[in-house]
Amino acid sequence: MTQAEKELDNGKDKEKERDREKEKEQQRGVKRPIAPPAIPEPPQEQIQSNFVVVIHPGSRMLRIGRATDTLPVTVPHVIARRHKQSGQPRYEDAWLLREGLNKPESNEQRQNGLKMVDQAIWSKKMSNGVRRTPVSADQARAYNCQIRPAVLDSSSRVKWTNTTHHPPYLVGEEALYVNPTDCYNIHWPVVRGQLNVHAGPGGSLTAVLADLETIWSHVIQKHLEIPLKDLKYYRCILLVPDIYNRQHIKEVVNMLLLNMGFSAIIVHQESVCATFGSGLSSACVVDVGDQKTSICCVEDGVSHRNSRLCLAYGGSDVTRTFFWLLQRAGFPYRDCQLSNRLDCQLLQHLKETFCHLDQDISGLQDHEFQTRFPEAPALLYQVRLGDEKLQAPMGLFYPTTFGIVGQKMSSLQFRSQGDSEDPHDEHYLLATQSKQDQSSKSAADRKAISRPSGCLEGEMSSQGGTGELSDLPRSCGGGGGGGGGTQGETELGAAHGESLMGAGEVEEPVSAHLSRKTAIMSQFESKALGLDKAVLHSIDCCASDETKRKMYSSILVVGGGLMFHGVQEFLLHRIINKMPPSFRRLVDNVEVITRPKDMDPRLISWKGGAVLACLDTTQEMWIHQREWHRFGVRMLRERAAFVW
Repeated sequence: MTQAEKELDNGKDKEKERDREKEKEQQRGVKRPIAPPAIPEPPQEQIQSNFVVVIHPGSRMLRIGRATDTLPVTVPHVIARRHKQSGQPRYEDAWLLREGLNKPESNEQRQNGLKMVDQAIWSKKMSNGVRRTPVSADQARAYNCQIRPAVLDSSSRVKWTNTTHHPPYLVGEEALYVNPTDCYNIHWPVVRGQLNVHAGPGGSLTAVLADLETIWSHVIQKHLEIPLKDLKYYRCILLVPDIYNRQHIKEVVNMLLLNMGFSAIIVHQESVCATFGSGLSSACVVDVGDQKTSICCVEDGVSHRNSRLCLAYGGSDVTRTFFWLLQRAGFPYRDCQLSNRLDCQLLQHLKETFCHLDQDISGLQDHEFQTRFPEAPALLYQVRLGDEKLQAPMGLFYPTTFGIVGQKMSSLQFRSQGDSEDPHDEHYLLATQSKQDQSSKSAADRKAISRPSGCLEGEMSSQGGTGELSDLPRSCGGGGGGGGGTQGETELGAAHGESLMGAGEVEEPVSAHLSRKTAIMSQFESKALGLDKAVLHSIDCCASDETKRKMYSSILVVGGGLMFHGVQEFLLHRIINKMPPSFRRLVDNVEVITRPKDMDPRLISWKGGAVLACLDTTQEMWIHQREWHRFGVRMLRERAAFVW
């Protein structure tokens, strides 16, 4: 045999060997890269941070800016769209009003919540060791009912937005000051952290995405001074809620890359970015926004998905409750309406100015405030207030005070419903996993036939439980850690799950299991957990005692919904009092951080997104426009820093 023939035979043997290796990998279910190695950008490319735009879309405010900016541009996340036809009825998304407030039980629930708040205020002693003397609303009412406003100026110098040139849309402050008689609809595209999809005008997913694109494009052009045609040179970092809707995130990424034209994007969670922004490696992040409160434990840049919890209340619910308490105390501005957006702005300002969580401030106090509205004189009001300033923010710890009836108040991360563009999702992994489980189980059964019957029962009981319980909402106790694995994103701890389901029910039909799972979920979601209880619940869902200790020693409060004087000491006191006794001995110190590095808590998550843009480790997380065009949502599963 010649040398050439020998080399040819060797080449054929190597090719056969490669084919056999590929077949073995396929049988083992080895995950192969979905994109060829030639597609990603060269790893040595240096990304300039001033060409990265960080976007943090909130329910009430949009924060957006270059990663090199000291502070982001902050604008109200609202748009006014001109009517397409004359005579079209006006439509305006609600600001402080929400579903579930006008039920027959609402007022009774408010009163019961207020009694619990008053009891809590009385039970906690002031710093001098004396119990606080309660002040009834009647004492303030007698004074406030006599108050008449003083005219400061015949003109408020505040004007309605000029719409004589008929602009097709207005954004931010201009949208808020559109005259109600003008032919414009007012839309808030994000509500309680999710896209505001509803049955009314402008409530379709397409319309909401169009509103987002218009608002963001307008702010980028006007405030960041970046022409839209130049966005192909820019990259984007998008901050998303910890508990997210996959379909909505997919559509927003699609809009940013394909419609607006950014060259690349990173999608990351608000809680993880909050730890980056505050310089903490691990923390229990408590993000109290305007309309939702999300709690999540983050360890070394990973969000523990078992610990994620979203509560459907926030700062605007405190504002509305404060207005209710003001009315009980004879609020002198008697024309105030929750349906009027300028009155809502005034009430937000009054809450931020007057409310506190400092129990040492007691008794009746006199305050004053001004009203400046378009086409009206500037007025000065006097108002006398007592416990109302403390009672309103305490509603976050006693949510029944908000009077919301029949609404979903707590959310956990749900398993994906599946996406036709992403065939190898967790449903696929679960299906293949269950086949492997079945084959291993049948093999174990065959082995067990030769053993005594008691042995088989032991094996069966040890195998049962984990797969069946993987879909349920996790309540507390042990369980999975921060993100890996293919089990459902809403899980119950083993101990809690067994007590709910019973050990002998492993072989039950799937339909019965699902219906019971749904019942447990709905029971949990209808409960309005107080903020302190929710923090304890989230920490208790961490996998190990060591992780729990870390979380108790670093409770990070961000967002604008809990910016009250005295909140740090107040929350710390409630957490320590309600901690499990076993942990009180183990945890060296419980710490609540409200202003890390003396930063504005509303900007910490955005700042974390800016920090993310500068990290070398983020180079492999970028999803480029052409990759998204080719592979779509599969790129999020491949590149996202959290389990998609």
